[in-house]
Amino acid sequence: MAAAPELRHLRYLLAVAEHGNFTRAAEDLHLSQPTLSQQVRQLERALGVQLLDRTGRTVRLTDAGAVYAEHARRALRDLAAAERAVHDVQDLSSGHLRLGFTPTFAAYLVGPLTAALHARHPGIALTLTETPQDRIEGALLADELDLGIAFTGPHPAGVAAEALFTETLGLVTAGPDAATAPAPLPVRALEDRQLALLSADFATRTHIDAYFAAHRVTPRVVVEANSVQALTEIVRRGPLATVLPDAITHDHPHLTPIPLDPPLPCRTVALLHRQGAYRTAATRAFVRLVHDLVRERGYRGAGAAGPGG
Repeated sequence: MAAAPELRHLRYLLAVAEHGNFTRAAEDLHLSQPTLSQQVRQLERALGVQLLDRTGRTVRLTDAGAVYAEHARRALRDLAAAERAVHDVQDLSSGHLRLGFTPTFAAYLVGPLTAALHARHPGIALTLTETPQDRIEGALLADELDLGIAFTGPHPAGVAAEALFTETLGLVTAGPDAATAPAPLPVRALEDRQLALLSADFATRTHIDAYFAAHRVTPRVVVEANSVQALTEIVRRGPLATVLPDAITHDHPHLTPIPLDPPLPCRTVALLHRQGAYRTAATRAFVRLVHDLVRERGYRGAGAAGPGG
């Protein structure tokens, strides 16, 4: 009688499926290739079904293997969540939080949140991941992140959003704040101005491009940057204008906001999480801290929502 599958068998199968190759999977697992092959065959014998197709140039999951792998991933994810729950420290003297965020939040929100978390709960370790929203959502579903800071919907099944504040964006040029607010600039006037904008990798750029397209405006984009810090320096030192969230502009006195007519549509910033996921004490404390900081900074609400990335 074949031995019942063990956790290591699940991890071995998933590693081979991920790499499509026994040799690379064995290197990743720090096993010999023959040992890995033997362990996977042991799993197949225990289940009485072939899980891997070894006939091609790459090793692929069979139909049965794909179904089994899906359940194996879920089982390992749930086990990891269970382990975190067991070790959860309710008094917050220790703990760990994995936070993902879209790039522009690094320019104004992540720093204050990190400082506030350390001041309030110095025992909680924080792992930060800056990445696009679709990857945040995928990492939440895979239990690789506890929370994400991004924007409201649509979201894949299994990802829930808790609105935090509304974000507004505006045109920005160099120079100190004017004594009186400048008159709104018609959006068509941007066809005569040279702009420096975030690259297409940013959700913010997608939002800006949709606004221009809706008003049939083709701006003269002469610089694209994948860093908000680089963009603010470029605008500060030259004649170019840019479009940024108001929260970033407010933190840079050398930048002057110019209202657009019509204004860019607002977005809702949200905390994302996996539906039904266990929330550690550290996660619950961070959620409270985020809402406190949003109120303290006066970010405008959107039913539960104010600036973004």
